[in-house]
Amino acid sequence: MKPGAGSLRALLAGDRQADRVVPPSGFTAQLTLFAAGAMAFLAVFALALSLAAGRLAERWGSELARTATVRIVAPLDQRAAQTDAALRILETTRGVATARALTDAEQQALLAPWFGPDLALDALPVPRLIEVIEDSDGMDAAGLRLRLAAEVPGAVLDDHGRWREPLVQAASRLRLIGWVSIALIAAAVAAMITLAAQAALAANAQVIAVLRLVGATDDYIAQAFVRRFTLRALSGAAAGTVVGLIAVVLLPSASETGGFLTGLGFRGLHWLLPVLIPLLAGGVAFAATRAAARRTLRGLS
Repeated sequence: MKPGAGSLRALLAGDRQADRVVPPSGFTAQLTLFAAGAMAFLAVFALALSLAAGRLAERWGSELARTATVRIVAPLDQRAAQTDAALRILETTRGVATARALTDAEQQALLAPWFGPDLALDALPVPRLIEVIEDSDGMDAAGLRLRLAAEVPGAVLDDHGRWREPLVQAASRLRLIGWVSIALIAAAVAAMITLAAQAALAANAQVIAVLRLVGATDDYIAQAFVRRFTLRALSGAAAGTVVGLIAVVLLPSASETGGFLTGLGFRGLHWLLPVLIPLLAGGVAFAATRAAARRTLRGLS
């Protein structure tokens, strides 16, 4: 059984006489349909997770790589003066595109998730925050720290590097886990279909022996099993993919408060990627059944 255009045409066209060799119902048919459908459903979410993690890693990498924060930790009566001094230093620092002090309302909004919206900043020793955005050339963080330490004792520069890199790395690994999950799902589908195909071949051993006596070749017999199990996997995976896409559509839409947990859907052309899942399941079923048929028929010789 050599794969090629002839095998593909035979797979699509089929043979009614040969198809009768494969039982149209029974536990093998149910197992194949269920396995393909369930794995396709899981593959949709694994794909959505991988793509969402990739978007998250890119967003964190691009948005945080060129930002920094200066905290002014000083007594309340000195905070305004040191904030102005830090802003003057930042305005003359090479590599700094913009620098501005956050307003009380902006700082209150940042603390609201933890302390509530009615927090009075005067009630807590909250430092004044300065948002720093670098230009394309970047700034010398070490040199800026030394200058701030010398001229503004209460200023602390945070370039976000110590926590940005672990977050980006975690998102990248989560994306990798998603793709590994898809590979494991494909392997599980191949294993289940192989077992189902071997069971169907063994159950039809007497029929296969009669077909051989009347002149049927192993290629002819195997093609019937390959076609039936491939179409079962294709149809089951298509149903599972549709159900998975419906579940993804019903997920909450992306929001700032929900963050990553509400951003697991597909975006743009990524909605076309799940269409490949049934095709992948069909291809896996084709290869697995063909290999199982070859081994089993050789053993029945």
